[in-house]
Amino acid sequence: MRVLRFGPSIVFIKPLRIGGDIENLFRVKPVPFDKALGESQEFETILVPADAEEGTPFDADRMVYLIRERADIVFKEIINAGLPVERIIVEAKHIILRVPANPEKAAEDIVRRYSGKRTGFAGGLMEGEEKDTLILITTKKLNSPLKMEDIDEGILVRRPFMELYRDLVVHLPIIMHKTMPEGWNEITIKVYDTEKRYEANLERLFLVIEDLDWGFVVSEGWDWDYPRPFMRVPIYKLKLITWEKPERVKFLLKGLEYSGYRRFCDIDVFLEGKKISWVSVARGLEKFELAKKAREELESLLSPGVLENLHEIEKELTASES
Repeated sequence: MRVLRFGPSIVFIKPLRIGGDIENLFRVKPVPFDKALGESQEFETILVPADAEEGTPFDADRMVYLIRERADIVFKEIINAGLPVERIIVEAKHIILRVPANPEKAAEDIVRRYSGKRTGFAGGLMEGEEKDTLILITTKKLNSPLKMEDIDEGILVRRPFMELYRDLVVHLPIIMHKTMPEGWNEITIKVYDTEKRYEANLERLFLVIEDLDWGFVVSEGWDWDYPRPFMRVPIYKLKLITWEKPERVKFLLKGLEYSGYRRFCDIDVFLEGKKISWVSVARGLEKFELAKKAREELESLLSPGVLENLHEIEKELTASES
């Protein structure tokens, strides 16, 4: 589970007419800032051509350039190419923090702890300077694209980035604890496959856990289960620390057991040693209806690359049955 990551460097570059030179040098096209933010990765660079010295209006539709390099490499290319740059303004470096709920509580704690100011995202960009740090808070998973509307809180802190980052890492467990609505859950997931195709089925399971950012796998390994008296079967089990509701995990994993009427494996979920029955999450649905609904929702949540990988693994599983 990722609860903290860095954002791209956001750089205003003067004059506005330099946009054409940027397009030619980096072979990029202008896109709205919201799109650039959503597609950007850590340490990449968003260049914003501008004429104003400071206080430049900023919104989600402003046209910018997303360059998939670190800011220092971008500056090197600009200088070596001799572009007619009059001034470069580096915005406050930003850190993105994911919380399970109650982003306002996290914001209040950060403001108090670091003498910050709640500015929102755009306000922080306007007010922040290159030596400041902007902490952005979201409830969305950090391995998916984030748009401006996904940012719940923005806190501007007048402290250097690395100094604040070191403090934030230390205080992060306390901040997270204050935002937890009900606390962490420790659940056990057991996988059983009559065909012994554990490698493929475990890969499917871990793809889902990682992509949905469910939490931390703290232990895993082989064990025995006893479905009936005097009968034992090998199972693979793992313990997951998560803030997701156990019933939610059980529901979505029902969609991983089946694809249509084809059953790939059994996946049981336990909370405090008690098995969560599929009937308890079915809401009146029959088993295959539940599996179909869970599958549809699971696939809608997975990122495209992971979904494609999942389908490839399941094609191999299906081929092995014939």
